[in-house]
Amino acid sequence: MTSALINLAAERKSADVTDWAARLGWVVGLLLFIALVYWLMREGWKWRGTLQGGLPELPAAPAEPGEPTLTMSGRYHGSTTAGEWLDRIVAHGLGTRSRAELTLTEQGLAVTRPGAQDFFVPAAALRGARLDKGIAGKVLAEGGLLVITWQHGDTTIDSGFRSDRAAEHTAWVEALQALAPSHNQHSTDMEGAR
Repeated sequence: MTSALINLAAERKSADVTDWAARLGWVVGLLLFIALVYWLMREGWKWRGTLQGGLPELPAAPAEPGEPTLTMSGRYHGSTTAGEWLDRIVAHGLGTRSRAELTLTEQGLAVTRPGAQDFFVPAAALRGARLDKGIAGKVLAEGGLLVITWQHGDTTIDSGFRSDRAAEHTAWVEALQALAPSHNQHSTDMEGAR
């Protein structure tokens, strides 16, 4: 009877051994699933860029941009089709979030982005600015985001920025609103004269 109890105890003890092959198989399967999800996300990003291939190249800043009216350092949170805060534009690097330095002159808005493509918004292309809370999947406190609306080719674009000093946003909205209507009015007068 004693030897039977010892054998039973030995069997119970060996039953607790981990099946490493099965555990390793689950870990490898999970890693392959995660890699597949990331690959599908990357392909979706590339496909969105292909669909937006009709968007013209981004303009570069002029050689003589003029005297800066305002400057700001902060973050660029992305661009979307105007009025559609989740319809992200990824063509020409506009979907890449990055640090940004903004310089506003009478000729337009220069956006310098380390690690991403810089771009320039001519004053004639500016359509306005506002304070908002979200763009391209990024949500901040109410009024925590400076959204600049501009025309690029046939597409009206909203681009979102957040200053390192959020108190600057109001001055930027006022300056951009003052610059945008004067150029838009000039364009309308020119078309009426034709």
